[in-house]
Amino acid sequence: MISDYMKIDHRDCDALFAEAEKSVIDGDFAQAHSQFLVFSEGTLQHFNKEEQALFPTFEQVTGNSDGPTSMMRFEHEQMRGLLDKMTDAVKQQDKDAFLSVAESMMIMMQQHNMKEEQMLYTMCDRMIPADLKQQTLDTMQAM
Repeated sequence: MISDYMKIDHRDCDALFAEAEKSVIDGDFAQAHSQFLVFSEGTLQHFNKEEQALFPTFEQVTGNSDGPTSMMRFEHEQMRGLLDKMTDAVKQQDKDAFLSVAESMMIMMQQHNMKEEQMLYTMCDRMIPADLKQQTLDTMQAM
């Protein structure tokens, strides 16, 4: 199921975020830099899976591109902006700036993930035909 696969992806990103944040709190910016890079790449890859595979499939099946996928894309853009600010803070080894943006990022990720998991992924599992659902999962897993 799409919801199972994508929920695991969310949890993986959450764990990577927590590791990077802990390294910043500990003042280990060498470790934080590498961990944050893995988190950022994983998060962007997750967005790409949705934007390039899942959302277009959902929109094709429902005939609606102005619904929940539009809002999710908007939130992705907001989070990309936060990722940029966090990247700068890690490079500058600015603990306070990183943690300030990290707090906003955590809140946004939690709210975003909840909407996707409780609404969008459930709708995808219910509305996308089984063969197209499997094809979409295969595409996302290959990304």
